[in-house]
Amino acid sequence: MDKRTNPLDSSFFGHPKPLLSLSATELWERFSYYGIRPLLVLFMIAAMNEGGLELDRGTASAVVGIFAGCLYLAALPGGWLADNWLGQKNATLIGALLIALGHLSIGLSVFSSFMFFLGLVFIVLGTGLFKTCASVMVGMLYKDNDTRRDSGFTIFYMGINIGGFIAPLICGLVQKEYGWHWGFGIGGIGMLIALVIFYFKTIPDFNEFGDKVGLDQSWVRPIVQRKGVGIWVCIALILLAIFIVLCGTGVIALNAVFIAKNMVVFVAGGSLLYFIYLLFFAGLNNYEKKNLIVFLILFIASSFFWSTFEQQPTSFNLFAKDYTDRIIFGWEIPVAWFQSINSLFIIIFAPIVGAFWIFLSKRNLECSSITKFALGVLFAGLSFGVMMIASKIVLASDGGLVSASWIIISLLFLTFGELALSPVGLSIMTQIAPNVIRGQVMGLWFVSISLGNVVAGLIGGGVEADKLEALPELFGNCVWMLFGMTVLLLIIRTPINKMLEKNTHTEGKK
Repeated sequence: MDKRTNPLDSSFFGHPKPLLSLSATELWERFSYYGIRPLLVLFMIAAMNEGGLELDRGTASAVVGIFAGCLYLAALPGGWLADNWLGQKNATLIGALLIALGHLSIGLSVFSSFMFFLGLVFIVLGTGLFKTCASVMVGMLYKDNDTRRDSGFTIFYMGINIGGFIAPLICGLVQKEYGWHWGFGIGGIGMLIALVIFYFKTIPDFNEFGDKVGLDQSWVRPIVQRKGVGIWVCIALILLAIFIVLCGTGVIALNAVFIAKNMVVFVAGGSLLYFIYLLFFAGLNNYEKKNLIVFLILFIASSFFWSTFEQQPTSFNLFAKDYTDRIIFGWEIPVAWFQSINSLFIIIFAPIVGAFWIFLSKRNLECSSITKFALGVLFAGLSFGVMMIASKIVLASDGGLVSASWIIISLLFLTFGELALSPVGLSIMTQIAPNVIRGQVMGLWFVSISLGNVVAGLIGGGVEADKLEALPELFGNCVWMLFGMTVLLLIIRTPINKMLEKNTHTEGKK
């Protein structure tokens, strides 16, 4: 009997019923994140009498970079805890509760700046659990050979971008009209909605689906039940709590820029050492070692790309605040609204770009994966080229305002870069990663995104009103760095393509 004859397996546009509630949960969780993300740096640099923290821009931008970088790093232990101790259900639920608690703490920062930073810690811990599990649970709804899998993930990721689009619009407007803490509070309400949907809708839907259709693995129990994990988690949380208290009481003084710089060294150095370990001590043959070297090159290229892409909440945000004409019909557009543009472009152009690749493929003109990857880096370079020109116009006018179209065009190029690079990045990794260390290689791939976020935070702090002359150089350095990486990728694409073709043939014979 066709599995799709079961209504539960096809009740949501031909997809399993739980996909709807799971996508809605993810939409509101992303609403909470993208709602507060553009407000973070603006809140931290705002003067005390404006309700802000009055931090310097370098520090505020570094904090945002550390925060975003830690979100991706936390996904590694978070995924491990879900697989080895909590199970997907409990990990997601605990993660959602922690994120909600984080938003509550940020909302209460009106009473103490300590609550603001404590809230960021809670969101990092919660997202580490929530982020990996949500995607895993989508995959659990489909069998390995189910042709609906890709379109199911497309629906899921569309929910992410819808949340990313509406969140800055709503939170930015509320912040502008009613103050910082109301803006942060609306983001927190989004997380509470996500928590309610997950508990009262997603969990029952999954239980019903598991009972009547079946899942390949339990989403309630961990894949491997390791003993003693809870004890180590408790010890780690106690040590973290002690550290937070010492920081909050001023016993330990932290410098965000110093931490971010050292975090870059630590993450990059740790990744390199781990790469060396895999290369020489993981029992790989010569061909697999060559694949791993290719991975290292792509890891570096990915870090460069995300170090520019993730400047949206920092340098792009600050440029929109200081140097962009935001007046329309006498009303000032909230700065945070510019952070909705990327998600809007994703919603509009993702289907068009997908159709374009299919169009080329049918005419035997298909671009290879590495060419698409290089195009992604190239488009990011073009994006920053637009910002470099815009900053030169600002400099020539002695600090005058430029049209908002400059940022919009720049974000359009950046979106094309994301659509070209992000989907194929994971695809290439699954092709070149040696089977014996595939999971570890995929983990390292997400580390490249974390590294890019931290670097983006360090770069973004350079957009300052009293350092106007440095703007063209700041954006220009990003341009030449990205263009140089594009040239390198195009030079090595032929041998990489041969490796990918050989891997495909090898997989086909198995």
